[in-house]
Amino acid sequence: MTKILIAFLMLLATTLSTFAQINYSLDNPLEGKLIAEMDSLITAEKYGNITSILVAKDSKLIVEKYYFDNDSTSLHNTRSATKSLATLLTGIAIDKGHIDSEKDKIFKYLKPKSPIQNPDNRKDDITIEDLLTMSSVLECDDWNTHSRGHEERMYYIEDWTKFLIDLPVRSYPFGPKPEDRPYGRAFAYASAKAAAVGDIVEHAIGMKLDKFAKENLFEPLGIENYKLHYNPLGVMNTAGGSEYRSRDFLKLIQMCLNKGKWNNEQLISEEWLTKATTPKAHAYDEFDYGYFFWLCEFGGEKKYDAFYMAGNGGNKVMAIPELNLSIVITTTNFNRRNAHDFTDELVNKYIVPSIVGE
Repeated sequence: MTKILIAFLMLLATTLSTFAQINYSLDNPLEGKLIAEMDSLITAEKYGNITSILVAKDSKLIVEKYYFDNDSTSLHNTRSATKSLATLLTGIAIDKGHIDSEKDKIFKYLKPKSPIQNPDNRKDDITIEDLLTMSSVLECDDWNTHSRGHEERMYYIEDWTKFLIDLPVRSYPFGPKPEDRPYGRAFAYASAKAAAVGDIVEHAIGMKLDKFAKENLFEPLGIENYKLHYNPLGVMNTAGGSEYRSRDFLKLIQMCLNKGKWNNEQLISEEWLTKATTPKAHAYDEFDYGYFFWLCEFGGEKKYDAFYMAGNGGNKVMAIPELNLSIVITTTNFNRRNAHDFTDELVNKYIVPSIVGE
């Protein structure tokens, strides 16, 4: 009887931990014609330089593939995919009472050097949420090479946050004003906004952002091997670029899929992650945007709602809640025009259809 009870308790503990974290045993790998074809085409470089693909279903790792001299220890620079770290750290700061709300005005926490260029009272009303949704009134757009706030201009400035708040207020010559757009916001993608959120959180918590991240996110997730990037003033760079192992990216998105829970500990509130992964601004075409998370549908014959981190080169760290599926695709196809089309096709043509049996 005692042996039966012990066996039952061990099974129960395994079951609970499986749904709280990832089972890496790969004891039931996803196989079949589609996965074999995908693997062959990636090896033949049809999709450029894909460096890793990891897939977890129901918190169990079912695909783990590395390409072109990469392995499980390799660190991957996924560029802007790590903007979402700013969202996670903002949520933790709110949960811990360092920030009252994403509706807080940014100047509640920032004390920029005077004078602020292009003074305008509307700058006083910029909120943290305006930055998280890429929709502030500042003229800052990485997709417009003429934009004064383009990231390539920011990198030559020591104080990235002041670079942002010194920008003029934008106009809307080629599209409707925010109030006439979906969700009442005008989306304009810009790394300066994500970088500023990290600076805001560091001011709010009263300690270095990297230390806060390590204590409240990395250590609970068991993320130990990584390389952080910093802005010129020494703040952890939340505009992108920090490097992590593929398994650690999988932990981050799986934790989000688990609604903030990991190993029976609530690392980030479910309420915050729900806000972060529901539409707040319309980006373009079929893409919406949350708080530094992209929102779109993926799949073959049937499409499924997904939220994901994305970066230059087609890097994607994705969750598909309806399928209880988490996916990591890392690449070095930087600045390649069709790089995101490549990784979209891997998800739509091979990974999701293999999961649902199409």
